[in-house]
Amino acid sequence: MPSLGPPPSAVNGPAPITAASPGTGPLARGLAVLRALAEHDATARVRPADLARTTGLARSVVDRVLATLEHLGHVRFEGRDVGLAVGLMELGNAYLTASGVPDALGPHIERLAAELDEPVSVGVADAGGVRVVARCGRPRTVSLAVRIGDLLPGDRCAAGALLAAAPQGPAGWAVDDQGAEPGLVAVAVPVHGPDGHPACAVTVTSHAGRHSADSLRETALPRLRAALPALEAALAAPPGTRPRAAPAEDPSPAAKRELGSAYLQSLARGLAVLRAFGVAGEAPRRGATLAELAAATGLARATARRALLTLTALGHVTAEGSRFRPLPSVLALGHAPLGELTFTDLVRPHLRELVRRVGESASMAVLDGDDIRYVARVPTVRIMSVDITIGTRFPAHATSMGRVLLAGTDRGGARPAPRALTPYTVTSPAELTALLAEVAREGYALVDQELEEGLRSIAVPVRDGLGNVVAALNVATHASRGTVDGLRRDVLPALRDTAARIEADLRTASTHRALPIG
Repeated sequence: MPSLGPPPSAVNGPAPITAASPGTGPLARGLAVLRALAEHDATARVRPADLARTTGLARSVVDRVLATLEHLGHVRFEGRDVGLAVGLMELGNAYLTASGVPDALGPHIERLAAELDEPVSVGVADAGGVRVVARCGRPRTVSLAVRIGDLLPGDRCAAGALLAAAPQGPAGWAVDDQGAEPGLVAVAVPVHGPDGHPACAVTVTSHAGRHSADSLRETALPRLRAALPALEAALAAPPGTRPRAAPAEDPSPAAKRELGSAYLQSLARGLAVLRAFGVAGEAPRRGATLAELAAATGLARATARRALLTLTALGHVTAEGSRFRPLPSVLALGHAPLGELTFTDLVRPHLRELVRRVGESASMAVLDGDDIRYVARVPTVRIMSVDITIGTRFPAHATSMGRVLLAGTDRGGARPAPRALTPYTVTSPAELTALLAEVAREGYALVDQELEEGLRSIAVPVRDGLGNVVAALNVATHASRGTVDGLRRDVLPALRDTAARIEADLRTASTHRALPIG
């Protein structure tokens, strides 16, 4: 089985991409733009002209790259500014899935974090440093913001001393006493792969206000050493085989016809090959063959091979015999900043787009006992508007979002008797039960002036990757601005489309981390 860590040639990291680099094509230029965007916070927006200056690429080239990335769902425009979109996490997710490390070690580091009551992370060698590929945090007033995808300095962190090219000392552990960052102390141990070489390092971190380097070593090192056999056994265990990916169809020709010269087909195909590592191949950790990647993307073998050669030259893929594996540098393409988005951060751009589309306020809420609680909202600016803030609570039975959430939750007979809030409020338990059954069948709820006279709203459910209703999305309006039939005709399709986009982002953002909702 190939080593889980990158080969020595990959430790220097991906080659820098500039306008003057020999042989640069659309794929290399697109990756250069993504790296430039990844330097910013996930919620930041920059101008294309700034990206042109940063990358050294012509503005016309940057515009075509961004048009292609927007079509792929990897960036998002707001006016003339552009920023990262959650869909870009598909690239990093593909690496994490293909490496097998988070899936193999994730349950073990969760137990370690709970036992030690300190954050625990897993890092692999990359670009002369240590790339974080898994982590389990702990709730703290002073948080330690190490993110999946972050690159830690190899010469100043505990894990770096263990994963360096030089042979490690006999101690088999390392301590960082505020070398990586003032106030941060850490202790790490190497986890060896089946080939006997260090595949990754597990690190326990703490704040200097809680531990000195010596006290953290005394507390954490015995538990880390005790866990090592299970950690190394998890890496050595044969990964489960996965269903063979169904042959795909290359979507680029259709996109090229739609967008014309603005669409960079080779960029889209190269990123498709990177994403395919998450599904192609017999099993995680074993890599994928050219034939498997071509089938998973719908590309001709020659086309997939050209993309792989470029990705290999740029340090994002390595070849081992007939198999290819993505390298941890893929996480440098925006995974860390996107991975720190909250649920509210994730849904807010979708709400803004929905408001632009329908011209009315949009909100999201979760069920909180017998109430709904607002967790995100984008209002419209009108003389007469619905004034609701984040955290506002309303009785679930009298709201469209509440009915969607109640219909998607098995509450049995625990629901209290509904109370009247306006002359229109449904107060009969039998009638409410019948309404909830209809909401479950139809997939939406419409409430007309039951919460407040003059207020009308329509809502749809938002589901997680398992199909569970976890939130509700609605549009609210004053009754004087439209009819019930108009809401169904004009707003409901936009609501459903927005909910589907949010669900797709939720699945992507939650693939290798827990994303609390509400």
